[in-house]
Parts: sequence; structure tokens; C-alpha cells
Amino acid sequence: MKYRAIIRILGILVGIFSFTMLPPALVSLIYKDGGGLAFVLAFVASFLIGLTMWYPNRQQVSELKAREGFLIVVLFWTVLGLAGSLPFAFMSAPSISMTDAIFESFSGLTTTGATVLTGLDFYPKAVLFYRQQLQWLGGMGIIVLAVAILPMLGVGGLQLYRAETPGPVKDSKMTPRIADTAKHLWYIYLTLTIACAVAYWAAGMTFFDAICHSFSTIAIGGFSTHDASLGYFDSPIINWICVVFLLISGVNFALHYGVVKTRSIFTYFKDPEFKIFLLIQLALTLLCFSVLWQHQVYDTAETAFNQAAFQAVSISTTAGFATDSFSDWPLFLPILLLFASFIGGCAGSTGGGLKVVRVVLLYLQGVRELNRLVHPKAVFSIKLGRRALPDKVVDAIWGFFSAYALVFVVTMISLMATGMNDLTAFSATAACLNNLGPGLGEVAAHFGNIPDTAKQILVVAMLFGRLEIFTLLVLFTPTFWRS
Repeated sequence: MKYRAIIRILGILVGIFSFTMLPPALVSLIYKDGGGLAFVLAFVASFLIGLTMWYPNRQQVSELKAREGFLIVVLFWTVLGLAGSLPFAFMSAPSISMTDAIFESFSGLTTTGATVLTGLDFYPKAVLFYRQQLQWLGGMGIIVLAVAILPMLGVGGLQLYRAETPGPVKDSKMTPRIADTAKHLWYIYLTLTIACAVAYWAAGMTFFDAICHSFSTIAIGGFSTHDASLGYFDSPIINWICVVFLLISGVNFALHYGVVKTRSIFTYFKDPEFKIFLLIQLALTLLCFSVLWQHQVYDTAETAFNQAAFQAVSISTTAGFATDSFSDWPLFLPILLLFASFIGGCAGSTGGGLKVVRVVLLYLQGVRELNRLVHPKAVFSIKLGRRALPDKVVDAIWGFFSAYALVFVVTMISLMATGMNDLTAFSATAACLNNLGPGLGEVAAHFGNIPDTAKQILVVAMLFGRLEIFTLLVLFTPTFWRS
């Protein structure tokens, strides 16, 4: 293991990340909210940390192997989360604990959207912008952005990309060069962000709110500049805009690239995962609408359908945006949507959860086993669309699901050991491991009142969810550390 080379790369990445603290300082200067000093101090501290890590090891240039790639990704997200907490820790008004600062930072970067902060409407604009920016950077993965830069610094990026990119198949590239792949991902990401911001602004949001909410929408993060989330705006049009862009962001970004390259929207409908993803969203929306209309939660069918679509898509894609009325819904619906978040978005999207393609393959494997019981000697293959998948892919999916279930159970039991009740522990684990955000019980509104130990456990759960279990879990295997 080339530790000095790893430290050098981490230093470069932390140094790059330190510059992301300057835009919030500029926002503070524009709005004169007095919150800029914390970001200037955080920039200086982060830059010096990165410089200290890089300078003594600046000559340690070497190609990465798979093991180094996994270790760098995990270490970088850990160091990045800690560095990202500095502005929260340096804030003087309001002041929060270091544990809360770390929780908020990791929640933003992993696009979880769980918050310990209340009274957001009265926070400095700089802090509000920074929270949204954290989610935007974490949404596509800041390492994918760095992959486009690292080749110029003498470090290949393929191993980083494989460890960072979500989804069951990580060896496929949209373009021959990995740096070009990362650039194309970010071009699409940036274009969608601008389009979303313009749509929000045209629908009545202020320029500041439009920018901030476009960050968290495209990242499928869920942070908002208001305690009431998007319910603050009380606008059906804004809700529909959010639904559309969440659906777009929940689709594999490689598929978006394919549509741009072929200049044909029909490319979407050739992808089986895309079609199943839309079918799930439609089914959830119609089910929520029927329950809301039956219980007469809203006065008109139009309002009921708008709220049903907004909340179904928001929770099931793991964004976690909410309206004021969501907590008043029949309990059946919040529980249903919480379980829907386990599916999440498509592989290669900014959504969390198990991913649609994995759930589909698990279902097909279950059907195959049932067929084998009836016809023990028959040979059944699992097909995704028209393509038969090798058994090693299905085995990998089962391995992932087993690891996911293990991490979920261990996390939930650990939370219950801190004094949480069963409902809160279950929903908090689901919210953080699926990178969803809102939970039920004591964490329905925010996570500020749970014990510090529970917050620390949930930070680890966020990392597991963001890095899709295996990237972090592989570090705990003896084989990984053998030379």
C-alpha cells in the first residue's frame, strides 16, 4: 500500500475542496448577513490541512491500484466530511456542537438531508447556501469531478471512479478516457441544475431560493432554506417542477448521456430499469392519491394528486423534501413511502437506496428459484431486457443485499442501545442508510434531539449508504490489508 502517495492525493483533493468555502463567503458579503468570517476561517484551515498533507509527499507520484482507490475514496469522504464541518463549528450565532457540525456536514455531502438545525428561516444566507452547496457537490460525487483533474497531476483516475460511481456495474465507461467520462457527467449535471434553477425562479421563488433548491433537487438531497421545506412556498407549480427534476435526476446519468449522444428521447425507453423506475413512481403516486382522496385529506382532487405525486416521488427517490401537511397523512402512507425509499433511484443516478436494477434482479432471482422448485432439471436464465445476465452478477447482487441487511440490523440495534425507541431507530437507520433524510418518531422533524452517540452512528450509516456498502465494508476484510 503506497501510503505517502495516498496522503499526497488526499492533500490535493482537500485543497481543491477548500475553495468551495469561498462562494458562501461571497454570499455573506452580498447579503451582509455577518456569516462570512466562519467560511474564511474554514477556507484557510482546510487549505493549510491540504497543503500540509501534499507538500511533504509531492514527489510520491504513482499509478493507483484498486486497493488504493477504495482507500482513497473512503478516506477522502471521511476527511471531506470533517473539513466540511468547520464552517458550522466556527459559527458564532447560532452556535452548535462539534458533533452536530459533523452530522450536518456528512448529511449534506452524502445527500442524506437529515438535519440537526432548526429555525432555518433566520439563519445567515451564507450558511443556508453552504448546506445546499454541500449536497450539490456530493450529489454526483466530488471525486468524479476530481478524476477529470487528477490525470494532469500524474495520477490515474480509473480506480477512484470504480470505487465512487454508484451502481452494480462499475467497469462501463461512456467515453474511452475516464477523465472525459467525468467531464460529460458534470456537463449534464450542471445543465440540469441551471434548468431547474430557472424553472424554480420562473415559478415564483426568489433568485437565492431557486439556486439553493436546484442544488438539492438535482442532487436528490432534500435540504431546504426553510424549516417547512418546499411546503413553505405552498405552490403546486413548484411541487410539479420538483417532481419532474427529481425524476430526471433519479435516472442513470449514463442514460442521459446516451440520449444526448443519439439525439433521441426513445433511448430512454430502451432501458428496462428506466421503465420500471417510472412504473414504480406512477404506482406510488396513484396509491397515495387514492388513499388521500378516500380519507378526504384535501378539498380538491387536483390538490390531492399534486401532493401525492410530490411526496411519493420525493420520498421514494430519497430526496426527502416535505410539505407541512405530510405529517397529517394516514400513517399507512409515510410507512409505505419509507419502505419505497429502500428501492431508491436508478443505478448511476444521484438517488440513494438499493437502486431499482438491484431490486429487479433480486425479484427475478426469486422467481427463478420458485421455477426451479417446480422444474428442478430445467435451466433458467435471468434476463434484464433482452440480455441474459451471468450468474456472477446475480451473486454479486445477493452479496450486496446481504451486506446491506447486515449493516442495517447492526445500525438499528446500536441506535436502540443508545435509548431510541424501535420506530425511531428503524426509521432513522432507513433515512440515513438510504440517504433519505426525514424519519418517523423522534426524528420526524429533525435529528437535533437524539443523543450524540446516535448521531455518530448515523454518520457512519450515511457513509455506508453513499459509498454503497461494499466500498466501505471492504476495508474491514483481512484480505484487503494483505500485501
